[in-house]
Amino acid sequence: MAGSLRRASWNRHLLHAAAAQAPAGMTIEVFDALAAVPLFDEDLELAQPDGPPGVRALRTAVAAADGLLIATPEYNHALPGVLKNALDWLSRESPQGEVLTERPVAVLGASGGPWGTRLAQASLRQVLHTCGALVMPSPTLFVAHAAQRFDAQGQLADPALQASLSRFMQAFAAWIGRVAVPA
Repeated sequence: MAGSLRRASWNRHLLHAAAAQAPAGMTIEVFDALAAVPLFDEDLELAQPDGPPGVRALRTAVAAADGLLIATPEYNHALPGVLKNALDWLSRESPQGEVLTERPVAVLGASGGPWGTRLAQASLRQVLHTCGALVMPSPTLFVAHAAQRFDAQGQLADPALQASLSRFMQAFAAWIGRVAVPA
């Protein structure tokens, strides 16, 4: 899941690069419907216990996954509101259960600036821990100067970053294997 709604976001490109770097046996499906998730509203939740359609689609996708990979941009030194909103919905009890509790999660991110997404990832990790997710502690991946790391088509063009992303994805596969709760 990319924490940005922009179709050509660096974080969406990073997720597609992660999918290409996934180890054998791991498949990454990018959830591209975050814009369909309405602002969290307990009145909506009470009216539709299984959530509005966008929320149901998000919950279904997360519930079906062995793990959750989140690529976050950094807005004003924190995670984006759209991502926090999605996590607020996912943290609630629903007919599908609590989909974040004990779910293996890995966090990475890209930004155009010099700091990567360190602060956004820190705030995102805090929210995920509060929701009971099992967040991979390391390695971390903070992609700074994203415009220099991707080509005009959005393909990862930095060999050192490709190697780091490959190691990150191998660690995520191992993390899922280590902490995933059997169904």
